[in-house]
Amino acid sequence: MDVTNLDIAIVGAGYAGAAAAKALSDLGARVTVYEQASEIREVGAGIGLRPSSMDQFNRWGIGEAIKAVSSASDAFAIRTADDHPIAREEWPEKAAYGETTHLIHRGDFIEALVGVLPAGMVKLGHRLEKVVDTGAGATLTFANGETATADLVVGADGIKSLVREQLFSQAQPVFAGEHAYRAVIDVADTFGMTDDGDLRMFIGRGTKVYLLPLLHRGQVSFDITALSPDATWAPAITKADVLATVEGFDERIVKMTEALDMATVNVRAVYDIDPVDTWHSDSVVLIGDAAHAMCHHQGQGANSAILDAGALADTLAAAGSVTEALASFQATRKPVTDELQRISRHGWTEDELDEVFPGQKPGQVAATTGA
Repeated sequence: MDVTNLDIAIVGAGYAGAAAAKALSDLGARVTVYEQASEIREVGAGIGLRPSSMDQFNRWGIGEAIKAVSSASDAFAIRTADDHPIAREEWPEKAAYGETTHLIHRGDFIEALVGVLPAGMVKLGHRLEKVVDTGAGATLTFANGETATADLVVGADGIKSLVREQLFSQAQPVFAGEHAYRAVIDVADTFGMTDDGDLRMFIGRGTKVYLLPLLHRGQVSFDITALSPDATWAPAITKADVLATVEGFDERIVKMTEALDMATVNVRAVYDIDPVDTWHSDSVVLIGDAAHAMCHHQGQGANSAILDAGALADTLAAAGSVTEALASFQATRKPVTDELQRISRHGWTEDELDEVFPGQKPGQVAATTGA
C-alpha cells in the first residue's frame, strides 16, 4: 500500500491526534486535523512521559524538542501521608529504551507536539456533528457547515468521542468515584520535598497526593486525588473541601493546600470508559481516550495515546491495505490498553471504598450528572 496516496482526517488535536498527525504525515500521507476548539489550550498540570514514549519521540525526530520543555526524572517514590518511605523505584523501561521518564506540563506538551506540525495542518473551530462510514472512506460534517471526506478517519476526540458513539459504542463514560484537584505551584512552596526531581505519591486514607516536579519551570504539579460520591463532571469545590481531603497528611502538604489559589485549581470528577470491543471499521479507527480512556493512577493515558500513534503509523507502513492495517493496529494495542484500563481502576482498598460508597462501588454506574 502506498501511504502517500492516502487522505487522512484526524478528529481532535489533543495528545493522540497531534501525535498521530506527526507520525502519519512523516509517512507522507496527506493529513488534516480537525479540532473543535478555537485555540489549542491544555488545562491541568503535569504528566510523566515514559521511556517508551520518549523513544517514540526520538524516532519522530522531536525528542530534543520535548526534552527542552521537560525535566528528567530518575524515580517514582511512594510515601505515607506523613512522609515515611514505602517504596522508591527507578522508572521501568530505562534500560530497554536508553531514556528515562520526563516530567512535563500538559500545556507545554501539546504546544511542542502541535508546534512540529506543518502550518495549516490543524483546522480549528471544527466541531464534529456527524461521521458517515462509506466502507471505502468516511465523510465528516462539522457544526460550521463544512464537510470533509477521507480515505481514513482517525477518531482522537477523547473520552466523550462522537466518532465512538456514532460508529462503535454508545456506552457512556463511567464515574470512578473520585475527584482530582490539580494546580501548578512554585518549587519554593514545596518546602524542599521535590528538590531531587522524583515524582512522589503520598497515600492517606481515601486520598493520594502527587508532587510532580517541573524543575525546568521552577514549578511543581500538585495533584490531590480523593474519593468522592459526587459524580458531577466539574464539581463545585471549596478550599475547605480540599483541605478536608489532606487531613492527617504531613504539615507541609497541608500548608501547600492552604496556600492554593482556588481560581487556579483544575477540579474534575474522574471518569474512564469500559473497554470498547471494536476500535475500527475498514476506514475509521479510534485512538487514545476515544478508544480506551483510563483513570490516571498508572499515569498511562497520554503515554498510551503516543504509543497508539506510533503503532498506527507502523501498521499502515507495513500493511497491504488500510483495512489490514487497522486490524493489525487493534490486535497490537487493545490487549495492552485493556489491561491498563483494568489496573488503573484499582486505586483504592475495599475498606476505603466501603466508607464512601456503602453497598455500591464506583465503576458500576455510568456518568449521568454534568457529563
